[in-house]
Amino acid sequence: MADLHDRWTAERHNERYYKLAKKMNYRSRASFKILQIDDRFNIFHEGDTVVDLGACPGGWSQIARERVGDEGYVVAVDLRYMYPLEGVVTMVGDITDDNTIIELLKNMEGKADVVLSDMAPNIGGHYSTDHARSVELCMFAVDVCDRILRSKGKLVMKVFMGDMFNGLKKELESRFESVRVHSPKASRPTSSEVYIIAKGFKGNHKVRPIPIEKPEKKPEF
Repeated sequence: MADLHDRWTAERHNERYYKLAKKMNYRSRASFKILQIDDRFNIFHEGDTVVDLGACPGGWSQIARERVGDEGYVVAVDLRYMYPLEGVVTMVGDITDDNTIIELLKNMEGKADVVLSDMAPNIGGHYSTDHARSVELCMFAVDVCDRILRSKGKLVMKVFMGDMFNGLKKELESRFESVRVHSPKASRPTSSEVYIIAKGFKGNHKVRPIPIEKPEKKPEF
């Protein structure tokens, strides 16, 4: 098992995009995925507000910050602590937890122009289960869009292909004017991941209410 891990690590370190990321001071090879997606689909504009879900180690946030410029605003959310990026607001939290949603709303400056999600489940090795968990995370990203994405806004998110994919795509088609499926060149050829690029948010779905805990009433004496 150790030999397999060592070989995987060596292959990763020798990979073209891994080397490029190191050379260009990008935080991960995933930076090139969002770069290629933006070059093709025109996701970011100067001054945009961007929310990046599953942001750690910050490769996508880094590119978003570069492309929206000093007038833009980027919020990065992840379960893990992310080393600070200049010009990026970072949050540690679970986007499937309503408390994190509440904190995100507090950190927002108006509505978002773009929601990004590179979230992925912890891989268990059972493909259908991993796929189902990936789709579940995508639906949480959709819930975030229902709350914070402005009309005509955009969503870019990763998902593992599988039998639940078409259902997810239909959910997105009911919310966005355009839904495209794309695999950037920076994705590994053996990967089952694809990226969904949804544009023209309609804002036509009812937002799921967040339960607010009321403070306990103090007894009167």
